[in-house]
Amino acid sequence: MTVLVDAAIWPFEGRKWAHLVSDTSFEELHAFAEQLGIPRRAFQGDHYDVPTDYRDRAIALGAESVPSRELVRRLRTAGLRRTRSGSRLNTSAEHRRMAT
Repeated sequence: MTVLVDAAIWPFEGRKWAHLVSDTSFEELHAFAEQLGIPRRAFQGDHYDVPTDYRDRAIALGAESVPSRELVRRLRTAGLRRTRSGSRLNTSAEHRRMAT
């Protein structure tokens, strides 16, 4: 299981928020979010936004704290990064296969 969380630096409604992702699967991410009490409707296409107190609980449950750039890099490498339109971004390996 590899659930990742970045620093809670994104301000919204008087709180600081972080991103919670899995670099393995969305199923793993949804199961982890459920353990935290986060409803599925809060899913943002490839991540959940979590406030500081949820971030701390996520780490206590085994989420790995990583810098934002590392989080995005690992999400892309896993092929789970989504664009705003909802489509997946190609990983480097997928892009190379498509070009040949």
